[in-house]
Amino acid sequence: MTDGWDWRQPGASGAPAGRPGPAHPPATPGEGGHETASPWWSDALADPWRDPNAPTAVVIPATPVPGTEPEPVTDPDAPGRPKLHQLVLIPLVAALLAGTLGGALGYTVAVRGGVAGPVLGAAPGSAPTLAQRPPESLAGVAERVLPSVVTVRVAGVGGTSEGSGFIASADGHVITNDHVVTDGTGKASVIFHDGSSATATVVGQDPESDIAVIKVSRNGLRPVEFGDSDALAVGDPVLAIGSPLSLANTVTAGIVSALDRTMQAGEPGGPTRYYAAIQTDAAVNHGNSGGPLVDAAGRVIGVNSTIKSLVADGQEAGNIGLAFAIPINQAKRVTQDIIGTGKARRTVIGAQVGGPGSGTGGSGVRLAAVEPAGPAAGAGLKAGDVILKLNGRPMNEPTDLIALVRKYAPGSVVTVEYRRGSSQQNASVTLAADAK
Repeated sequence: MTDGWDWRQPGASGAPAGRPGPAHPPATPGEGGHETASPWWSDALADPWRDPNAPTAVVIPATPVPGTEPEPVTDPDAPGRPKLHQLVLIPLVAALLAGTLGGALGYTVAVRGGVAGPVLGAAPGSAPTLAQRPPESLAGVAERVLPSVVTVRVAGVGGTSEGSGFIASADGHVITNDHVVTDGTGKASVIFHDGSSATATVVGQDPESDIAVIKVSRNGLRPVEFGDSDALAVGDPVLAIGSPLSLANTVTAGIVSALDRTMQAGEPGGPTRYYAAIQTDAAVNHGNSGGPLVDAAGRVIGVNSTIKSLVADGQEAGNIGLAFAIPINQAKRVTQDIIGTGKARRTVIGAQVGGPGSGTGGSGVRLAAVEPAGPAAGAGLKAGDVILKLNGRPMNEPTDLIALVRKYAPGSVVTVEYRRGSSQQNASVTLAADAK
């Protein structure tokens, strides 16, 4: 073991003093006359892996002289560190390219149907024209009926009254409400579906049924098709057509929401009108009066006449989903009477009604008097009898019996269920026309 120096006494065992041994170089005189050992790398001479003939040297790289360094050589194709303006420019260009590409794809999808993504929905077809719509659709029904609906204007002392009407015959008879023409001077004007107009005259009117007939002189008129109001059922779809609030050619849709709804209407000082109405939730407003209520086949089944409102008397009423139409079977019969004779017949049962009966729940209508030769007397009814039902329709108020009787034509046979004392009986009554 050595610390880097190998020193031996002369004459000691090993190599003779002053002679280099096989593994040591010659000693070198040192200070004070002593010999110094070999340098620290002398042990390498005995290394069996070292070439003993290889020179031993420590190479120290030369220090370059200032000004003699070679110019640095750079590879123009080698990637370098991006500069600051490059760092800003690259994202900006990328954003512009992305925006342009996104806009192009959006235009392609929205305008041309899209080629770069899923297409939602079926390929759009051409919109159907009015003539291509099915006749049984609401649009098809409106298309057929609208040319037969008119706006009615009547000049009166207090101003111009406006309502609706519909063509009932090819020779120019138009059905409307009595309250549309009641304050007029007998002259009216009619505005047709296409905007043209014509003068009209009042043929006749029936205040109690609220039906009036006017006539226009014009060729090529298309009359409506009449339906059967007795064949209606609650829930049947209907359209109300007319000129509400002076908005001509307005069509609203709804359903039959009730049948034989007893209506008692009339203006102060005027006659009281009774009818068993068709109730609908189709939107009806002022100006719809006299216009048709049509079924899903485009047949007129009622004449729009009255609306219910929550406003106080004297205020303008609006639609709240409760409108009432005169059944067309009744309106058509009254119209035929007016055209044929100038006035309408009124259907009666030949009895006078009093207050509600005293039956269970207060149901029934008590007969206060019975005309000796009238229909009720002929069927065996007497004063004091309580009418419970007429053709299966329950009677609760005197107006129920009056309105329902007037629904039928004179000569109609109805079934009356009544109570006399403690027994209930049935009778068949043949209704008649009022002698007036």
